Amino acid sequence: MPLNSVVPDSLVANIAKTENSFAEMVQEGRFEDLGNYFITWGIDFVSKLAIALVLFFVGRWVIRQVKKVIDKVMFRRKVEPTLREFLRNLINIALYVILVVLIVNVVGTQTVSIAAIIGSAGLAIGLSVKDNLANFAGGVMLLFNKPFRAGDFIEAQEMSGTVQSIGILYTILTTADNKTIYIPNGPLSTGNIINYNTQLTRRTDIVVNIDYGADVEMIKSLLLNIAHAHPQVLKTPEPFARMTKMNDSSIDFTLRAWADTEDYWNVTHDLNEEIYKQLTQRGINIPFPQMTVHLAKD
Repeated sequence: MPLNSVVPDSLVANIAKTENSFAEMVQEGRFEDLGNYFITWGIDFVSKLAIALVLFFVGRWVIRQVKKVIDKVMFRRKVEPTLREFLRNLINIALYVILVVLIVNVVGTQTVSIAAIIGSAGLAIGLSVKDNLANFAGGVMLLFNKPFRAGDFIEAQEMSGTVQSIGILYTILTTADNKTIYIPNGPLSTGNIINYNTQLTRRTDIVVNIDYGADVEMIKSLLLNIAHAHPQVLKTPEPFARMTKMNDSSIDFTLRAWADTEDYWNVTHDLNEEIYKQLTQRGINIPFPQMTVHLAKD
């Protein structure tokens, strides 16, 4: 790749001019001028380096103070920790880029030239990581829209688990059997997300199959009594029990009961176990699919 396709023409011209001047002094034997040239160049270089170092350390101190102020503001406004960390990193990168451009501008290199180099490098990097740009944009959308937070139990992209962290490119889930899942933020931000922790209460629906001929009112009363007897079932909304369907070989009863979200699974399992015990004790049959085969006689 030609040099002038990456480096601006003005910078190439300055480099060429310096090389020509140095070559002329060597050819003409002007070693005294050459020594003066190196001394002048060295003093100029050291002075610019000293200025650059001073600006860097002062700028770094200023950046730290700015970050402290921003941290205090975000903490007062109760910004979510994941979003706070993302904004902190983004602001840190932006401030250091500004500092580098300022230092380069002060020590004498044209900002336009540096901006062109940074732009070229940014384009090359962007093309090489284009597949991750969607994930980055998705991460930003998730952090600002906040459909879920760390600690929530969600279902998305045919996966379910507890959110451990929301990164820039991936969201990390831990499944109920302690597996770690990395979901790309791009498809996650544009797909369906079920968050089981946004509501304080949840309803469990339990379907019970009973033989034909059973006393409907007795089954309804039995299911409601089981629900009312459970200490973690909420009184409001009240539990519901009705016959909801007539199948080929059974009639279906549905018990609906509300519980706090944190008690949902305990209530669901307890009600299922208690319903089975009560039905068995009363001799109420729970049918299962059967097939009758008739053999033809010759």
